[in-house]
Amino acid sequence: MPAGAEERFRGLLEAAPDAMVIVDDTGTIRLVNAQTEALFGYRREELLGHPVELLVPGRFRAHHTLHRDGYAANRQVRPMGAELELHGLRKNGTEFPVEISLSPLETADGLLVSAAVRDVSDRKAAEERFRGLLEAAPDAMVIVDDTGTIRLVNAQTEALFGYRREELLGHPVELLVPGRFRAHHTMHRDGYAANRQVRPMGAELELHGLRKNGTEFPVEISLSPLETADGLLVSAAVRDVSDRKRAEARINELAGLVESSQDAILAKTLDGEITYWNAAAQRLYGYTRAEVMGRHVSLLATTERREEIDTLLDRLRRGEKVEHFETLRLTRSGDLLDVDITLWPTRAPDGSVVGACAIVRDISDRKKAEEELTFLYEQQRHIALTLQRSLMGTPPAIPGLTTASRYRPATQGAGVGGDWFDLIPLGAGRVGVLIGDVMGRGLEAAAVMGQLRSAAHALAKTGMQPRQLMQSLETVVGDLDVPDQLVTCCYVVISADAGEVTVCSAGHLPTLVALPGSGAHQLEAPVNAPLGVGDVLYEQATAVIPPGATLVLYTDGLIETPGTDIEDQLGRLTATLADLFASAPDLEVTADRVLAALLPDAEGHNDDVTLLLTRLPDAPLATAAIDLPAVPESVPEGRAFLSKALTSWDCAPTADDARLLLSEILTNAVQHAHGPIGLHVCRTTTELTVEISDHSTHLPRPRAATEDEESGRGLILVRALADDWGVRPTEAGKTTWFTLKL
Repeated sequence: MPAGAEERFRGLLEAAPDAMVIVDDTGTIRLVNAQTEALFGYRREELLGHPVELLVPGRFRAHHTLHRDGYAANRQVRPMGAELELHGLRKNGTEFPVEISLSPLETADGLLVSAAVRDVSDRKAAEERFRGLLEAAPDAMVIVDDTGTIRLVNAQTEALFGYRREELLGHPVELLVPGRFRAHHTMHRDGYAANRQVRPMGAELELHGLRKNGTEFPVEISLSPLETADGLLVSAAVRDVSDRKRAEARINELAGLVESSQDAILAKTLDGEITYWNAAAQRLYGYTRAEVMGRHVSLLATTERREEIDTLLDRLRRGEKVEHFETLRLTRSGDLLDVDITLWPTRAPDGSVVGACAIVRDISDRKKAEEELTFLYEQQRHIALTLQRSLMGTPPAIPGLTTASRYRPATQGAGVGGDWFDLIPLGAGRVGVLIGDVMGRGLEAAAVMGQLRSAAHALAKTGMQPRQLMQSLETVVGDLDVPDQLVTCCYVVISADAGEVTVCSAGHLPTLVALPGSGAHQLEAPVNAPLGVGDVLYEQATAVIPPGATLVLYTDGLIETPGTDIEDQLGRLTATLADLFASAPDLEVTADRVLAALLPDAEGHNDDVTLLLTRLPDAPLATAAIDLPAVPESVPEGRAFLSKALTSWDCAPTADDARLLLSEILTNAVQHAHGPIGLHVCRTTTELTVEISDHSTHLPRPRAATEDEESGRGLILVRALADDWGVRPTEAGKTTWFTLKL
């Protein structure tokens, strides 16, 4: 090369902005410029004549030699940034990224290769920062060039679309667009390239993405143009809005439900300013939405209920929910409405209360119906109570027995129940005490009670044993046209003169015996099933109780109260009786105190309550008894025994009639019975009772005697002369009795 030309070449070399390294075909460095010295840290003389691999990191030198030899065989210009990751090695041993352009130079001395070396450390650092930002982005980021080819993606893109990064880079971005939109997408992409501008997220476009598995999903995309040395790049931030779309659909669905609700729904601020008003609210109150929005909710309340509005708002401010609050509200026309309001606070994302919603239901028709039902209920209750009391009647006064009774109909619940009690004079100083409780309420229970009370009274008058009466009542209950009817019942027969009681209970609560100074205890009796169960063999028990003792019978309403244990209440009743019977109390006072102790809330019991107190005479009655053999001589012996007793009791005025009647009945017993015959005589202050017991179950019956017959007139005389008489079955046979007034 001429000297002048070489000087010009060297001048150009030194003026180049990049490090310039000229090597020959053996890879030996022939020329370098000052930028090469500055870039690599070598002095010029340290480079000239040395292999170019001196500037290549050790791990690349073997490959570099092969590439250099290959270039010598295929000489062509290689521009800067030919997508190769290249590195230089400084004298101090540090590596740095470079871009290298190569140009072959044919000279008289052979092939030279000019290498322009550019340090791209700053650019690479910037690219790394860009990539870091790209990876840190919360959205899927897709960078495409002006041909629509994907150049960069982040990890969120992989996660969102299901592709690996290498499956996307270099491919058209339409790979991520559903097939039916691809043609239009290409047109929109070309249009964007011609009109470059930032398009923010959610620009009111309905866009969709396509995953690798073929599923589509709604997306929002923001676009940003990036001008680079390599031309236009477009950054697309892609956000999956599936959850938001579902939420929006749900919100729209709920909004539709709220607006179409038949209940009035309104929203308000914590200051009471109305912010929402649905169609039903307009129908209910008469105000249009435009008329109430922004106005205070007290618009809907009368003056005297404005304070109520403030109280409700205070509760809402405290985060309370108000459910089914019944009150009055005012319509636009001035009418008052009965309404049921449910209020609940609305909260901000941080949990703070920011407002309230209300559901308002017109309950005017319900209130009217409730009033009508209340009237009908009270009317039916009055009818049932009247029927019950009329069927129950007033128990008769029993000579020698002091009684007190209380009946309290239910004040709450389903109406009057089926409680009843009865005192039945059985003659011969005996009294039947009956108490029962029909399961159920209302007229039906009262009607069943009436039937059972009447049947039980009639059966008891026959003189049958308590277990026999209960067995017969079981049949009566079974014949009632009332499915699954159950009845508890207790029947006690008091023989006051003997101080004996015979009791049979059909599932009823235990009878108590209270004695002055001795407390109270349960009367022992077999536990039988209630009436109505069926196939039950009822049993009874007989006990002796002291003179002056009081029998206490009651129904479950007295001790079965809500929130209490029946055993605890029974113990409380027993303890109350023990306190009251520390002395000989008045039974009427005792009955009131028992109710006060067991039912302190007289207006709040939900079941009928019946209490019956029966006190036996304090002193034993005048009695006399003898057993006679079933022989004719027993008739005069019996008359003599009776005469002696009547004389000692100063009952001469009744002696003749008594002896005549005894002769007739005793003669009949001697003739038709066997075994010993019992004669029992009892006197009270008002009457004389004579009983003749034998071992025959054959009951005497009156019959018409002819004029020439000597028999057949005995019972006719008994019926004519006795004030009362009867026959009752016994375990051994029967007892025939009569009474005469003194």
